[in-house]
Amino acid sequence: MKRPVPLRREHGSQAAPLRALVPLLPYVARYKGRLIAALAALSVASAATLTVPLAVRRMIDHGFTESSAGLINSYFAAMVAIMLVLACASAARYYCVTTLGDRIVADLRSDLFKHLAYLDAAFYDRTKSGELVSRLTADTLQMKSAFGSSASVALRNLFMFAGATSMIVLTSPKLSAFVLIAIPVIVLPLMTAGRGVRRRSRRAQDVLADATSFAAESLAAVRVMQAFTAETAASRKFTAAAEAAYVAARETTSARAILTGIAMFLAFSSVVVVLWLGARDVLAGAITAGTLSQFVLYAVLGASALGQLSEVWSEISAAAGSAGRISELLAVEPQITSPRIATPLAHSRGAIAFDRVNFAYPIGRDAPTLHDLSFRAAPGQTVAIVGPSGAGKSTIFQLLMRFYDPQSGTILLDGTDIRMLRVEDVRRQIAIVPQEPVIFGISVAENIAYGADGISEAAICQAAIQAGAEEFIRALPQRYETRLGERGMTLSGGQRQRLAIARAIVRDAPILLLDEATSSLDAESEALVRAALELLMRGRTTLVIAHRLATVLKADRILVMDAGRILEQGTHASLVAAGGLYARLARLQFETGPLPDAAE
Repeated sequence: MKRPVPLRREHGSQAAPLRALVPLLPYVARYKGRLIAALAALSVASAATLTVPLAVRRMIDHGFTESSAGLINSYFAAMVAIMLVLACASAARYYCVTTLGDRIVADLRSDLFKHLAYLDAAFYDRTKSGELVSRLTADTLQMKSAFGSSASVALRNLFMFAGATSMIVLTSPKLSAFVLIAIPVIVLPLMTAGRGVRRRSRRAQDVLADATSFAAESLAAVRVMQAFTAETAASRKFTAAAEAAYVAARETTSARAILTGIAMFLAFSSVVVVLWLGARDVLAGAITAGTLSQFVLYAVLGASALGQLSEVWSEISAAAGSAGRISELLAVEPQITSPRIATPLAHSRGAIAFDRVNFAYPIGRDAPTLHDLSFRAAPGQTVAIVGPSGAGKSTIFQLLMRFYDPQSGTILLDGTDIRMLRVEDVRRQIAIVPQEPVIFGISVAENIAYGADGISEAAICQAAIQAGAEEFIRALPQRYETRLGERGMTLSGGQRQRLAIARAIVRDAPILLLDEATSSLDAESEALVRAALELLMRGRTTLVIAHRLATVLKADRILVMDAGRILEQGTHASLVAAGGLYARLARLQFETGPLPDAAE
């Protein structure tokens, strides 16, 4: 099994380079038509803006006399027409670029979530879900700014800067020489300071992710928090995290503000100096007042464009930090994958075999969990797995569903190593009823049909009836369309279990995994759930994890585990007669009377 590579957390040690945005450019390339339309509108708007100084020059040079009134009127009429073209082109540019940014962010979020959905359990063992939510929301929102409004402003000002620079060279080569010398003096500090902005932005996003992660974790366990009266402590901790996020964001904003101020000062100071030099040339008769006015207007347009580019540069630098974080996630490769050439498996017979399996979790545990584990379950057989906590019982389920792969040994399904099968094919053969079933904040029907696309309403209702859930569902306000609270906390434990059983019935898989499915229920709920489970187990290969031995008396075979090894196996009667670990566990649970017989 490959060693997992952890996500990097660069708290200001390195600045995310702008090349972090490069992997996201294919998202832009998907919408070439909209991009071309935006560039066309941008070109028209820039050209319209750049014609204004030409009209001003001609008006000034011709003078404001009565004889030139008709000419001036025509100039002003032309300028109104130009402004109309400018307004229409600017609106089209804004629409195209902004919707392009929205479209890219929607695609990016969709692809990122899909990528996260296929990553393996080891990745989630070492990564906080709150941090992933932050990257899926806050970081992608930062990307919207980069590819939307920021890109719009950047492109507009790049065009304006290039056009204005070209026009000042054509207007006055002498004065333009000074401007061209000043440009590197302005641009180089921007590029240097941009690294600091990227570094601070990256740190701000990381701190925000920590705060989001803590909030998500606390609110998900709000009943535990309130039960232990930890509201004040949790609020204090989140306030500290939020304050840290604010400080990091303030540092980023300060750097961007300083960067913008320096750029604006340098840009407009250069315009003032050029205006002073031009005024001297006008007095000397070297150029006309109209030419100077034209030059100054182009210089102002160029300086304004450069100043706004400094603001956009800082925003794009900040987006580069977010892009780096997103790219890291997209670059994570799942450790559990299907083979390039997989053995086909349409429907399993349900034959399971573990052959000399050794396994240790990749993170969080030092000692191996399973040692040289071997056992078989024939199709339709019920095999119970018992033993003290930490014996490795649940790990068997984790390996069978290929959430992890063993370090050595093989796990066979119908005689085929499951690593030679498609991961999806293996998991489609299995239905699981866990000890704490996950109920989503969606409707009852959607919870029952979870993972079974296209299932009919009749099949959902039939599954609920077989699971013994029909009665309480009918009592809900909207019956099957009732939306349940997050994690189904408005339902009782027995009701959640029966929904989980209905979900397993809908799945109709040949292998059934029951993980302490009745351990937390009262006697009445347990009787209802057990009856539903017995119906579900018919004709299926069933592995049952149980601490309560009364639930496994009728199992075809019982595996007794301790410290990752199978110490004993057999029927209830034979294991009791052997007097080993199982017999001791049975005496502890049935000490008030004689050990029960499996036939009871």
